[in-house]
Amino acid sequence: MGHSYTNLLYHMVFSTKDRYPWLCPETSTRLYDYLGGALRSEGGVSLGINGCADHIHILARLRQDKAVSEVIRGIKANSSGWIHREFPKLRGFGWQKGYGAFSVSQSQVKTVQRYIANQQVHHKRVTFKEEFMALLVAHEIEYDERYLWD
Repeated sequence: MGHSYTNLLYHMVFSTKDRYPWLCPETSTRLYDYLGGALRSEGGVSLGINGCADHIHILARLRQDKAVSEVIRGIKANSSGWIHREFPKLRGFGWQKGYGAFSVSQSQVKTVQRYIANQQVHHKRVTFKEEFMALLVAHEIEYDERYLWD
């Protein structure tokens, strides 16, 4: 076969350092646009970005020649620097060290897009910690809670 065909969809989740609520509505709106551009610079396509004061959800299609870990590292590093430049009052801002990345089938894209779009409503009932642990369980990812929030 002369060509490769892929549809690599990921639901990526990461929080601010120590889950501090840095991301106010003014910051978030501009940040989501910036993250979309950062994804494009990595060869990806944003299919949805949203979050709350302490974390971000991204649904994206990534290229087959890019490791998800490298894409996330790149967008976190670039966006952190951008936040420091654009919002000098947030000089203490940082992202957590780790992340969650979950594969998504094409048949579930609309469901995940709705889930991401409704983060503010969702988090009136569920904390980020509860949400993240539920994602790990749903994707059958083993974890030790002692190390989950470092």
